[in-house]
Amino acid sequence: MTNGPIDLGNALASFDALWSPRIVTRVNDYDVRVAKVGGEHIWHVHDDTDEFFLVLDGELYISLRESRGERTVHLPKGAVFTVPKGTAHRPHAPAGAAILMFEPTGTPTVGDRHDEIPDHIDVTTGHLLDA
Repeated sequence: MTNGPIDLGNALASFDALWSPRIVTRVNDYDVRVAKVGGEHIWHVHDDTDEFFLVLDGELYISLRESRGERTVHLPKGAVFTVPKGTAHRPHAPAGAAILMFEPTGTPTVGDRHDEIPDHIDVTTGHLLDA
């Protein structure tokens, strides 16, 4: 980590992998992560922490399974949304997006509970494996 300013555009330009967040800085015991996303992620749940999303570019959709049923939240560029802990959710970005997330250090991108992980996702980190 650096103690100088961080250019998020440069951070995002440094990698191409989708659904593979990169830590750009830390705040106390939290990671600030940026990611490029496209298509669908898997349904997952973070049992002990909320998950904060900020859309830097593009549009992100987050489907949620709540007690009242399933709904989808649309996040255009510049929008923020927090998924409450214990809520099953599935982010998806049909046209691609760049996002910033704020989560406790070590939080796996596939949560504590999740649907079956496809072969192209690293089961340890939840990152998409490079082709």
